[in-house]
Amino acid sequence: MRARAAAGSLVFLLVAPGAAAGLVPWLLSSWDSADPPLALELIGALLIAAGAAVLLHAFARFVIEGVGTPAPVAPTEHLVVQGAYRYVRNPMYLAVAATIVGQAALFGRPALLLYAAAFMAVVAAFVHLYEEPVLGRRFGEAYEAYRDAVPAWCPRLRQGVRTRALLRRLPRS
Repeated sequence: MRARAAAGSLVFLLVAPGAAAGLVPWLLSSWDSADPPLALELIGALLIAAGAAVLLHAFARFVIEGVGTPAPVAPTEHLVVQGAYRYVRNPMYLAVAATIVGQAALFGRPALLLYAAAFMAVVAAFVHLYEEPVLGRRFGEAYEAYRDAVPAWCPRLRQGVRTRALLRRLPRS
């Protein structure tokens, strides 16, 4: 079961985040550098590396903990609340945005900042109008408790005692 989830997640990783954080930025910039200052290039490289690491971690959580994929056509069997999901509900989207912003800095391409803003606006609408209602119906009280305990977009770097206790008590859906 996990092998199928891993294969499906890999395909989805290449298609969705691969297009959003790779193909579209390349189409907008050809990844041609405008020779930004070295400090901006370093910040960009760090954002890309951090975004890629968080994205891969989040995808792994879907396979290991959720036994499924991030793709709506092959959802997880269990609510994913560990790893990066303990600190923010949408680490994948934030990781993709960080990767896009990192490319804007690395290549000195402000158009990619506009794209990152548009990406986040579309994603926020998708999460609010589709994902949250679907997760609420699928996982019920467990998702509502998780939603109350963990912020959607601004990661909490430290969990409070109540949040840790709540996440430990969440029923496995």
